[in-house]
Amino acid sequence: MIRIGANPICWSNDDMIELGGHIPLEQCLGEATAIGLEGMELGNKFPRTVDALGPILRAHGLALVSGWYSTFLAARSPEEELAAAQAHLDLLRGLGSTVVIVCECTRTVHGDRTAPLSARPTFGEAEWQAFLPRLTRFAELTAAQGLTLVYHHHMGTVVQTEAEIDRLMQGTGEAVRLLLDTGHATWAGADPVALAARHRDRIGHVHVKDVRPEVAARAAAADWSFLDAVIEGVYTVPGDGKVDYVSVFRALSGYEGWIVIEAEQDPDKADPATYVKMGFDKLNRFIDRAGLKR
Repeated sequence: MIRIGANPICWSNDDMIELGGHIPLEQCLGEATAIGLEGMELGNKFPRTVDALGPILRAHGLALVSGWYSTFLAARSPEEELAAAQAHLDLLRGLGSTVVIVCECTRTVHGDRTAPLSARPTFGEAEWQAFLPRLTRFAELTAAQGLTLVYHHHMGTVVQTEAEIDRLMQGTGEAVRLLLDTGHATWAGADPVALAARHRDRIGHVHVKDVRPEVAARAAAADWSFLDAVIEGVYTVPGDGKVDYVSVFRALSGYEGWIVIEAEQDPDKADPATYVKMGFDKLNRFIDRAGLKR
C-alpha cells in the first residue's frame, strides 16, 4: 500500500550541481539500498535510457519511482508539451513508473541563486485561464500513456502558496493529481495537514522533507534566494524540523503509493547516508503511528 523511496537530491542537488557534485551515483544508490529504501526518483547523474538505467537500478534492487519534468504550458499547447516530454515519459513508463512529476517553470527563480524569492513569478488572471485547462489536457495525454500526472507545488514558482495550490486543484480536471510536498508547503506558509485533508482524494504522490523554522525565518527576513536558503539548511529530513508528520499522515488516511524522502542540504554539512537513515527511521515510526496501511 505504502512504499518508501528517496530523491537523489539528498545526495546531489539538481538545481545547484556543485552541491554533491563529487558524490558518484553508485554511492547514492548503494547507500539507499543499505538504508532500506525501495525506489529512487531521477537525478542529474542518472542515465536517461531504459537500457542504461534499468540494469543499474536492478543491481541495487531499486524501482524507478518517477522523475521531475518542467512544463511551460503558459506558453505552449498540451500537444507541444507532450512532444517535448515524450522521451522522459518513455523512460518512466519503460522502467515501470506510474506517475510523472510536473512543475510549471514559466519565469521560475528557484534555480537562480541571484534572484530572491520575492522575485518569484505569479500568474495574472489571463495566464491562469490559459494554464489550467492546458494542464488538464496535458494530464489527460499522459494518462493515455499510462502515467498519472502529479503536480509539484514549489518555492519560487507560480504555484507556491496555499491559495495557489487550491486554485490549481479547483481549476483542473480529475486527471491532474497533487504531489503534496510537506517542505515546500510549510516554507510557503501553508498548512500541510490542511492541504492533505482538503485534497486527499486527489493526492497522487508525497514528498517528505522537513523545515528548520529558524533558517526559514532568516531567509524571509533577508529575502534570500531559494538556493541560498537551501545551502544554509532550510530543509532537512522528516522528523528533524517543524512538520507534524503524524497529523499529515492521519489526514492522508487511505493513501496508497510512494512516500519519497527529500532533504536538499549541503552534503558536506549533512552527511546524506546519516540523514536519510535518520529520516527513514523516523518516517516509518510516523507512518505506523498514523495507521497508514503498509
